[in-house]
Amino acid sequence: MELMISRAAIDEISRAAAASPDAEICGLLLGHGASVIEVRPCANVATDPRDSFEIDPVALIAAHRAARGGGPAPIGHYHSHPRGPARPSARDAAMAEPGSYWLIAGEGELRGWRARADGGFDPVALSAHLNR
Repeated sequence: MELMISRAAIDEISRAAAASPDAEICGLLLGHGASVIEVRPCANVATDPRDSFEIDPVALIAAHRAARGGGPAPIGHYHSHPRGPARPSARDAAMAEPGSYWLIAGEGELRGWRARADGGFDPVALSAHLNR
């Protein structure tokens, strides 16, 4: 399984995670199928952003509205684990929407995952390209 994403988007997420060592960053992955067209940083509105994230619902609703108008659709999101590895936590599994892509930054790396219906995740290779 592979997720197409630009090298610039990977770098943007990695830089944002590195710049926020005390709080989780988050954002939306917008695209079609298994291709990310845009990463959109969002406010983390979680009660305690030091160890959890919640994408600002206003940003999420706006992305869905734009998709209904023909724009790229939300296909997943990204977030960071400032004090943990780049793999899904139990909290992540509880929030996962089956079929959605998750990019997690942690311990200096960015890894891709796809949520399964059973609450687990499958690893996803990031196929970086220079365009877009």
